Amino acid sequence: MAPKNEPAVQPIRLVIADVDGTLVTQDKVLTKRAIEAVMRLHEAGVQFTVTSGRPPRGMAMLIDPLRLTLPLAAFNGGVLIQPDLKTVVDQKFLPPGVPETVIEAIENHGLDVWLYTDIDWFVRDPNAPHVAREQWTVKFPPTVVKTFAGLLGRVAKIVGVSDDLDRVAQCEKDVQQAGGSHISAARSQPYYLDVTHPQANKGEVVLSLSRLLNIPAAQIATIGDMPNDVLMFKQSGVSIAMGNASPEVRAAATYVTSSNQEEGFANAIEKFVLNVRSAQA
Repeated sequence: MAPKNEPAVQPIRLVIADVDGTLVTQDKVLTKRAIEAVMRLHEAGVQFTVTSGRPPRGMAMLIDPLRLTLPLAAFNGGVLIQPDLKTVVDQKFLPPGVPETVIEAIENHGLDVWLYTDIDWFVRDPNAPHVAREQWTVKFPPTVVKTFAGLLGRVAKIVGVSDDLDRVAQCEKDVQQAGGSHISAARSQPYYLDVTHPQANKGEVVLSLSRLLNIPAAQIATIGDMPNDVLMFKQSGVSIAMGNASPEVRAAATYVTSSNQEEGFANAIEKFVLNVRSAQA
């Protein structure tokens, strides 16, 4: 673990963590040490919440173990929702007419299409690649439909899925061109192309929670592992990259911790948030 810069001058009052690749292990396990680290944040008066590309229900298993009370940022900020998973604080759906354009562009590349509303996940083929894995990850099954007609008014995220990674990469470029300024389109995994509202990104999550909680962004710490986490790194006072992150993501962070297979989240909280906070007290 190596710091890139000196510790921040301002004490950390809020930590925002990515989930997959960060808070949980590769097997999607929330470890005892990770739970203990969050409990220590609570005890120190530091608030904590999570942001993820997952749908709201896909983060339900974190709420009780981590005693989450702040809004959760699902779909990378597309839906900001209270831990009751019913009370929506903010939501950013794709604009009218855009889902149809995006779905057509994805299908032109032969990718499978998944559709997420604020609360539900829809697929047309339950046996398509990665559906079973996603169901295991988010802990709820998709709703299988023959067509997406009638579901396009409250679309939080569209995902194009294929194990032809070159095809996914090309699809990303074409969908970006087709959607223009009306969308944000980026690969969250080599086999997933995520399409959301242009303001549904993790940088906006930091700014939204800063306003909502009246905490300056300079007093917020963020931790993550993927390129889409760099957006929240840029907006927060302290940023921590996981050891399993790419060199580019690690270079964008204030600090680098160990990997998510080596208790990187817990190590980061203990060394770069709680210890720094104690030194500043």
